[in-house]
Formats: sequence, structure tokens, C-alpha cells
Amino acid sequence: MKKTNDDCGKNSFRHRMPAFLCLFVTILMYQGHKVKAQATADYNWKSVAIGGGGFVSAIIPSKTQQNLVYARTDVGGAYRWNASTGSWIPLTDWVSEDQVGFLGVESLATDPNNPGRLYMLAGISYFNNGKTAILRSSDYGNTFTVTDVTDQFKAHGNGMGRQTGEKLVVDPNNSNIVYCGTRWNGLFRSTDAGVTWSRLNALNVTTTPNENGISFVILDGSSVSGGVTQRIIVGVSRSGSTNLYRSENGGQSFSAVSGATTTYMPHRAALASNGDLYITYGNGAGPHGHSAVPEPMDNGQIWKYNIPSGAWTNITPSGFNRAFGGISVDPNNPNRVVTSTINTYMNQNGTWGDRIFLSTSGGSSWVDVVDRGFNMDPDGVTWINGHSIHWAGSVEFDPFNTQKVWVTSGNGIFVNDNINSSGTWRFTVRGLEETVPLGLESIPNGPLISVIGDYDGFRHTDIGQYAPIHNPQMGTTTGLAAAAQNTGKMVRVGNSMYYSTDMGSTWTQSNMNGTQGKVALSANGNIVLHSPRQSSVTYRSTNNGSSWSTVSGLSFNEAHPVGDPVNSNKFYAYNPGNGAVMVSTDGGSSFSRAGSVAGWGSKVIRLAPGREGHVWIALNNGGLVRSTDSGQSFSTINGISYCGAVGFGIAAPGANYPAIYIWGTINNVKGVYRSTDQGASWTRINTDTQQYGGPGNGQFVQGDMNVFGRVYMSTAGRGIVYGDPAACTPTGITPYVQINNGTWQQTASATLDAGGTVKFGPQPIQGGSWSWSGPNGFSASTREVTISNIQASQAGSYEATYTNSGGCQSTQTFDVTITSGAQAEKTIALQVNDNTLANEVVIYPNPTRAGKFSIALPAPLQTAIISIYDNRGRWLYQEVTGGDEIREFDQSLDRGIYLVNIRSGQYNITKKLIVN
Repeated sequence: MKKTNDDCGKNSFRHRMPAFLCLFVTILMYQGHKVKAQATADYNWKSVAIGGGGFVSAIIPSKTQQNLVYARTDVGGAYRWNASTGSWIPLTDWVSEDQVGFLGVESLATDPNNPGRLYMLAGISYFNNGKTAILRSSDYGNTFTVTDVTDQFKAHGNGMGRQTGEKLVVDPNNSNIVYCGTRWNGLFRSTDAGVTWSRLNALNVTTTPNENGISFVILDGSSVSGGVTQRIIVGVSRSGSTNLYRSENGGQSFSAVSGATTTYMPHRAALASNGDLYITYGNGAGPHGHSAVPEPMDNGQIWKYNIPSGAWTNITPSGFNRAFGGISVDPNNPNRVVTSTINTYMNQNGTWGDRIFLSTSGGSSWVDVVDRGFNMDPDGVTWINGHSIHWAGSVEFDPFNTQKVWVTSGNGIFVNDNINSSGTWRFTVRGLEETVPLGLESIPNGPLISVIGDYDGFRHTDIGQYAPIHNPQMGTTTGLAAAAQNTGKMVRVGNSMYYSTDMGSTWTQSNMNGTQGKVALSANGNIVLHSPRQSSVTYRSTNNGSSWSTVSGLSFNEAHPVGDPVNSNKFYAYNPGNGAVMVSTDGGSSFSRAGSVAGWGSKVIRLAPGREGHVWIALNNGGLVRSTDSGQSFSTINGISYCGAVGFGIAAPGANYPAIYIWGTINNVKGVYRSTDQGASWTRINTDTQQYGGPGNGQFVQGDMNVFGRVYMSTAGRGIVYGDPAACTPTGITPYVQINNGTWQQTASATLDAGGTVKFGPQPIQGGSWSWSGPNGFSASTREVTISNIQASQAGSYEATYTNSGGCQSTQTFDVTITSGAQAEKTIALQVNDNTLANEVVIYPNPTRAGKFSIALPAPLQTAIISIYDNRGRWLYQEVTGGDEIREFDQSLDRGIYLVNIRSGQYNITKKLIVN
């Protein structure tokens, strides 16, 4: 059987669906509520401007190409510096939900001989079952090839010690050789530029008690034989036993480095041109203390190891018994060194954070750069004021301008343009967005309000500009709610609770029970519900938290209630443990079970704005369901095999229902989709390069309530991303008309006798979608439209509307004039003849099983073209008969309704076939 997926509108006969089939299919699809995934719309995706916000694990400048600098983060992927714009370019936005762990980049390496080559060790242990990959690029990270190494070794880009390194390094004498130290599996090497990997068993180290394993790998390019670097030095993240190893034969054997301290564990190392190796140490893996190991991270040292002589020198700054993290050597002066403490909290001009030291004597003496004078330049990111440089695990000279120093922090990256004399550190995070969004509300005729992990959240009146942080500040904010009918009223919750009556401009603290969790507001804003973290009790207040009562009937852990947008007495919650949909009709005092849906969906249920009782629930692998009766009953939106998040935005122009957005899978393609017709059809609005690892912890995809088409999505660490429809460029329509099966004419008008046939065939042929309107309520949704046995009442103007893949519409009007005459009589006679002949065509058995059937053909049709279409009008099979009175078929058809079309000369007959 020949098959094709072509729908209405293909140009050739074999792939063209006749107009009568298109009409049949349109009716059938409507009746069955089938979902149709449209072509991808052109969207521009960006980040809501927040600025940094997360831990940048390391900064890695190229030693051989000026202005080539990379940053890696623990949950926000990797970035490349764009010196011309003074901003960062994200490199891992292509990461799918099945690869979300790749946003944790544990190590990064450039090829000193081919700077365009980039390698990253990526993976997070708690995402995707610890899936780990070496990401390889030959174009500076614009594109990557993924080498899955999960079966050999695993990374944990958000684990303890993630700022140590680098674990990944390219041989400066041979670009095909790459080394990778791991947390649990020892040292690996690739000899084919990262395509395949094998373990170097000569190093008898697999893991360490703190599970950081190998801290760093250093290659001494001055030691070379056969075009391969021979000297390898490996730091191991442990104390109390050997933690520094050395190979002099390219990894064939390793030995402990004599004289190395084991009191502390090595963090990072920098090799000077004179053979001195500088190493920072701490009493823990960092970036903070770990009580379970235990590793307090409050003490450490700096040592200098002279490789040629084997001599060790303790060069710790006098009086500083702190843990040290970053270390860098001036490539032009082996005695000029910069280093940083880590997990140290000392005065930074009113805030508390790490110290940065500069030495010009190989560590014999140091200048405390922060103590010399410290000033922070926020560079327009005002929320950073009052915060410090902390967890400074990585500090680097700019190799081509060694007055300039980069340092990483738990909230971003800072730059000092003149380390010798300046005390100004500029927050350098434009383009680098690394926050974990946990909630978002787009207020009609108001701002965008967000809450995030670590740093409260923001009030944006312009999402392209940095916005003020919520004040008072409390750090991680897990819950946010807005009153649908009283848009000034909002509540947010973290370790404290605050409410606002002016759309988040100011906040007033409330009392509460427990901490964090989720909050809900009634439509009028008078009732607050709070479900604290790790609690199966929900609380209710009618006085902004001055007093609370216990809610009855809502007893599952960490409920996520939501208020009805119209009826202030109604609240809803979904229990993913058993699929129960809980409803309150007494203002949240009590809940009772209404309907039930599948379990294990998202707790983040959504209510359609302006509609009472329109509840939508994303059920993950259970798809998407909706209720229009306040949760009493639900229907499934067909065609969505997976739905991780659902949300609403302002309705499309001319539409009477809010636009719906989902993160889901349609036709085996996962992405962000938009529907403007209550889920009857969907348009994908992102591409595979705009996946961001999916909606992450926040589990939201929310439309804007002021700008149609704009949608926001949470991520696992890439901040809040948003998409806007690209600039709309309508597609020109070329009109074609065919009269009485004649030749196609490029025209938009038709004159024919009553009883004749007119066919409209506008172009373009492929892409986009069509809709028609015309006299007597005429409508169609195919490109080609046929009107047979046309009568005078059907004369007039027919308008075709074409919507291209970008969502832009163009129209073309076709004018039809009807005359009377002999042609009408001939056509009418032919129609009668067709109907008579149709009664003589018999399909048996009908219904049939498995597609085995026969067709009895009258004499005029015994030489004919017989075509079979499925119930969506897709052409499945075609053959030409050769004078057979009985034609047998065995097509192994699936259960369903099919159409059998028989054509011979002037005759065109269609029969319905049912397969059980």
C-alpha cells in the first residue's frame, strides 16, 4: 500500500484531496474535537531582564584569542562574552527537557590551538537520571555535538565543589587529546577530540568522600614527546591522604607529589611560565560548608609548587586562615598572581563577602584589594545593591589585558578594569540570566510580577529593562498570587509573607503559619489561602494575615490552591497523588472532592481569566484536561500526548476566549504551543534552539494579559524567558480559477452557467492554513474549494484568507457570476445520471474487517480509477481497474471510517467504507 501524509491542497492528482473529501473531513474533525498542530509560528525569544542572580561556577578566558571568554554556571548553562556589546551570549538554550541537566556545566575547556573548539562536561545528578555528556563545538559554542558518556562517568554541575577545576582540559600540543576528571569514576582521556573516552587506570582514584572526585587537571605544555604533553598534574578533592598526583609519561603512570599538603583539599591551580604551580586549598569542596561530610569551608591555604625542583612554599596571605578558591597567574609575569577567598564573609563597604588578593612577588606578599577600597558598580542592575561578591570560586586575569580581572560570585560576575589601583568592581551580567523562577503574574493594565529562588522577585513595567527587586527582601520566594477582580491586591510568600494593594509597588508584612509554600487569593482579594512547605494543612485569612484559621478538607501535602477569577467564594486544588480535584464554594473555609482526573499531573492548575469554573490541568503524560463546570467533570484536549504546563494570556484580536499556552507534545514534537480557539488547534511558537530545558521548578507557561502572543516560561535556571511574535509579513495570494474541469486560469473572477462547476485554487500551495467565507454562510478550511451544480443563489464574492507560518494573514476575493442556458440542463442531466449509477456501485461486506472487501462495478465504471482516503482525507491507496465487474481489495486498514472514490470519465462517485 502506498501512503502519504499530504492533506488538501497538493498540486498533483495523486496527492490532491478532492473538495468533497475536504468538506467531509472538516465536518468529521469538528464533530470529533480533533486537535490540529499548525506550522511553527515565527517568534523571537529573549530573557526578562533580571541580571545574573545565580552562582557562576567559573570564568574561563582563552589564552590564545583575545576577548574570547566563557562562563559556566551550575544551573543556567554556559555563556560566551561578546566584547563588542558588553554582554553574554547564552550557548545552551537548545537543551531539551530530556537534557535539562546539561544546564549544569561542571567544566569547560577551549583548545589553545584552535580557539573555536569548545568542550563542556555537563549534567546534574538529580535531572534525567544523571544523564551526562561531553558537549563539543567547533564554532565557539554556536552549535554542539552531544557525546553521551553516562555509561562511563557522570557529572553533577550543581554539586559540592562545582567551582573547583578545571576538570576538563585540551592538550596544548595535540588538539585531539582531551582529559576529563570526574566525580565518581576517575580520570578519562579522549584521543579523537572528545568523540570517545577511556579511563586512565594508572591513576588509582575514582571518587572521594565528598563526591567531588578530581578537582582539576593541569597539563604542562613544556613537557612534550611525540607531539603529546607528558606532564599531567591532578588535584583530588580530599584531605588526610594523597590529593595531588603527577605523571611524566602522558598518563601511563602516576605518583603522589612529594611534599604536598594533605591538611586541606586542593581547589584550583594555575601554572606559571617559570614552572611554578600555584594551588588554592580549603577544608571542604565548597562553595559553602557541608555539615554532613563534615566540611566547614572556613580554613585553607595557598601553596606554590616549583615543578623543576619539587620545592613547596606556603604563600598564604599573612593572617588569613581562610578557604581559598580562585587563582590566576599573569601570562607575562610569573610572579604576578591574583587569588580569592571563598565562603568568607568580611566587610565589603557595608556588605559581607569574600576578599581578593594581588601579589607581584610570587606570593611573598599580598595586597588585599577589597580592604584597599571597595566600590560596586551595579551597571544598571539595581537589585545587586546591598549584596556582595561571595563564593568567589574563580578569579582570572584577562590574558591580553592583565590589568583587568574577572571574578565569579554566587550572584553573577564582576570585573575590575584596573586591579593595580582601582577598587571598583562592575557587575557584568548583561545577557547572563541565571535565576530559578517560581511564580509569575501578568496584571491586566499593570506590570509583570515575578518571584524567584534566592532573590525575592521583581516588578517589571518594561521586561527589556532591569527592574527593582521586591522590598522588603526575604530571599527565596516560593508563592505568588494576584486577585483577578482586584488587580492591585497581591500576596507573596517565602520565609515571610507580604501583601500589596498597589500591584506590587509596596509590600506590607503579614503573620503566617509555617514557611514558604503556595498562596491563593479570592477574586476580590479579601481571602488568602496559604499552604506552607512540607505541610498537609492549609490556612485561611480574611484580614491580610492578622489571624488564620485551618481549612478543612484539603489535607494533602503542599497543596497549591487557586482562586476562581470570577466567583470569590470558589477555590480549587488538584491532588496529583490520587487525581482528585478539590473545590471550595464557601470562600476557602472547606474543600470537598468534585471531579477526578489522572494522577501525577502538575499541581499548578490554571483558571481561564474571566470565566467562572473553567479549570485547566496539565497532567504531564496524561495530557491536558479542562472543566467548564467548576471541576465537576473534565474533557480531554485530544492530540496532546504530554502537557507539563498550561497558562493563559489576553485573547487574540477577534477571539472571545483567552489565548492558551502549553509546554507539551503534539504529533511527537515537544515545545511551547499556542491556541486561540480553546484547544481545537495549536501552533508551535518555539524551535528546537529555544527549549531552555523546559519549565523547570516553576512549572509555568503564562501568557501576557496586555500583549497578545507574548508568553513567559519558567526554566530550571535560565531565568524567565519570553517569546514575542516576530514582525508580521503577509504572504501574497495568487488567484486561480477552474471552470467545468477546464484549464486553470490565473484570475479572481468566474462566469458560468447555473449547474456548472467552479473550482478556486489560490496559491501558495504549501505551508500555512486557509479559511473561506462566502454567500449563504459558505465556509471551508482547505486551499482548493469546489462548488458543483452551482445555482444563481450562490453567485457573489468568496473570500479566501491565508495565514502563513508566522501567523500573518492575507486575503483574496473571488467573484462568481451565474448565467443560465444549455450548459445548466446538461449538467443537471449528468448529475441525475451520476446518482442513478451510484446506486449500482456496491461495497461488500460493509462494515468489513481488517480492510478486506469487494466492489461491484456497473459497466460504465469497470475501467476506472479507485482511490481510498482515511477519515482525515489523507490519500492512502489508488489503483486503475481493467474491466473488472468485481474488484477485490485487501488493504489491512485500521478500524475507522474510510472513503472510496471511483472516477471514470464524466463519472465521479464516492462511497463510505466502515472497518471494524
